[in-house]
Amino acid sequence: MKFRALVVEKTADKRFLRTIRERSLADLPEGDLLVRVHYSSLNYKDALSATGHPGVTRHFPHTPGIDAVGEVVSCDSGAFSAGDRVIVTSYDLGMETDGGFGQYIRVPSSWAVWLPENLTFRESMALGTAGLTAALSVLRLQRAGVHPEAGEILVTGATGGVGSMAVAILSRAGYRVVASTGKSGYEEFLTALGAARIISRDEVTAFAEKPLLAEKWAGAVDVVGGATLAAVLKSTRYGGTVTCCGLVGSTELNMNVYPFILRGVSLLGVDSVQCPYDIRQELWQRLASEWKPAHLERMIRECTLAGLEQEIAAILRGGITGRVVVNLLES
Repeated sequence: MKFRALVVEKTADKRFLRTIRERSLADLPEGDLLVRVHYSSLNYKDALSATGHPGVTRHFPHTPGIDAVGEVVSCDSGAFSAGDRVIVTSYDLGMETDGGFGQYIRVPSSWAVWLPENLTFRESMALGTAGLTAALSVLRLQRAGVHPEAGEILVTGATGGVGSMAVAILSRAGYRVVASTGKSGYEEFLTALGAARIISRDEVTAFAEKPLLAEKWAGAVDVVGGATLAAVLKSTRYGGTVTCCGLVGSTELNMNVYPFILRGVSLLGVDSVQCPYDIRQELWQRLASEWKPAHLERMIRECTLAGLEQEIAAILRGGITGRVVVNLLES
């Protein structure tokens, strides 16, 4: 059987060429689960894979796409039946294992979870890894004892995929959300997602060279890292919690220990790649019900495989707001 996929190749001069081509099921890696992909989504990690970043993908030719949703064609393990609707995210999908930017994927069945009844294929990929990561951040805040009555929750990088999802999910969960962004002109977008206040990135990092800043946040979801994360930790209130899941600002965290030993602030790392199956399934159920963003459609821009090239360029330069959903049925 033939199908279409975005294929990234490494050329002799160490450049990376992206083309849409016809592939065969025999080209796919080993695995007990074969899925016909209906939708995928574009994440920053996909753009890195598509441009040959060695921290994501080292072996080519390769098909990126860390998110996929579709119908089961076959499952040798018996965990699923033909026609079952499943979501596949994280693990090695789209990194070294051919991913969701192809009309078929073959993976271990342990990577898949059931698509909740209250989610369409398209909605699940509007959420995707970004929604799962944001939901895991909210869950960790809750389990750390940060509840809506505790005070304002800051979300940094709020116009991006994870950030915008965090704003929407926190709002649905009853929190008063302060959205921080380095971009201007997105007040209406963030307010529609549920942000109570919108502040600039510069306001978050003002006077960040000081050892401590005035206490502001009961908790925070940081997707930026670097100096922004340091400033957030310094301005979190006594006993507050900050989750960290991003590094677009920097991988470095240069700061003192005062927020931790003088205010009892907690920093929790969030990783959705190896998230245990039971938590993953719980989060997808919540995303399909009480945590489902109220205005999910406002966050979506749809494209086909043919439109991915310009979207990859846009996300690499920080020009994407919300979520790009990739329609594989029309590719």
